[in-house]
Amino acid sequence: MFVIYNEKTKKPIKVWLQDENSIEDSCLEQAYNLSQLPFVYKWVSLMPDTHTGMGMPIGGVIATEGVIIPNAVGVDIGCGMGFIGTNIKVSDIKDITTGNGSLIQAIVSDILRNIPVGFGKHKSPQQSITLDKAKKELNKYEADKELLDEIEAGYLQIGTLGGGNHFIELQEDDKGYLGIMVHSGSRHFGKQTCDYFNNIAKSLNEKWYSSVPLDFRLAFLPIDTAEGKRYINWMNLALDFAYENRSKMLSAVKIIIEKWITKYTNLNIEYSTEINCHHNYASIEHHYDKNVWVHRKGATRARDGELAIIPGAMGSFSYIVKGKGNAESFCSSSHGAGRLYSRKGAMKTFTTEEVILDLRDKGVILGKNNKADVAEESRFAYKDIDEVMANQIDLVTPIKKLKTIGVVKG
Repeated sequence: MFVIYNEKTKKPIKVWLQDENSIEDSCLEQAYNLSQLPFVYKWVSLMPDTHTGMGMPIGGVIATEGVIIPNAVGVDIGCGMGFIGTNIKVSDIKDITTGNGSLIQAIVSDILRNIPVGFGKHKSPQQSITLDKAKKELNKYEADKELLDEIEAGYLQIGTLGGGNHFIELQEDDKGYLGIMVHSGSRHFGKQTCDYFNNIAKSLNEKWYSSVPLDFRLAFLPIDTAEGKRYINWMNLALDFAYENRSKMLSAVKIIIEKWITKYTNLNIEYSTEINCHHNYASIEHHYDKNVWVHRKGATRARDGELAIIPGAMGSFSYIVKGKGNAESFCSSSHGAGRLYSRKGAMKTFTTEEVILDLRDKGVILGKNNKADVAEESRFAYKDIDEVMANQIDLVTPIKKLKTIGVVKG
């Protein structure tokens, strides 16, 4: 970790990378903007997977006093990771053939058929504890009539994957056991919430003649205002929705795996190490003798002893880690490998054929309806996950390394 503190910063920027040359210019500019905010507490922290985001870098962590910033949480509120391990040895199932190809192929295809991906949604409303609770507590949300339709729409989206870098993976850990990993968030629900309250924040900041320039794209809401309290209510609802969304997909994948394992083997499947964690959110936490709002945008909470998930790129490796509670990162770590190329940049640089052949060479089964944009998620479009892990040895301890054997993408 090194510190940037110069004429462009009002607060230090702590960076978990080797040097300043490791940060793209636009990302560094966003970090400078964050350091200028009058309500940022102590410093800005950049994780080793940091890259340019909307207003705030992905892989950025800040603590604020008295305000919350919608764009410092982001449009995919509650985006995060789910994982569950099994007692099934991959070596016991990988060579089994079915009428749908290998057993792994059959499972991947079944997941793709049964869990909506991309812009897909369920054909009928699904059960949701989160949304049922929201309808019972509608008085918390009814002031924002423009968002109320999202509650009903959520019944069709709960338990769906989405697109972009979201995935469902079958993985093999370093002891040979099968694991299930899910990367997804709050779907359209979170985007609508962020955009709506960011626009409110921009309007209010102009009205107040705020010293925060609009071109920073970091409009804020004081937490003691009606608007700030309403954003927190909606953000927390989106967080609960995202958590339940991942839980439902993990449950659906478990049912699919159990069906195929039971049909083709005599193995009894058992589960262990279930984790479900966000990496796009803000929460009230106690740091350096003060209660502050910690914003993690593409960063994972890593309190001392806390289990978390740090995924790599498609066809690469992922890690289960244990947090070290590092105070300088506000008890945070990276949320993944971090992009080297934008989605458009990856599409220009890598061909569909190259990506498909790379996955095939690595023995990875790909489940994807439209492969035309698969280059967006090439492992070469991301930083090397092992380098990322090496840059945060003071933040987390790796306890399990997993390689992709099958992946479903939107």
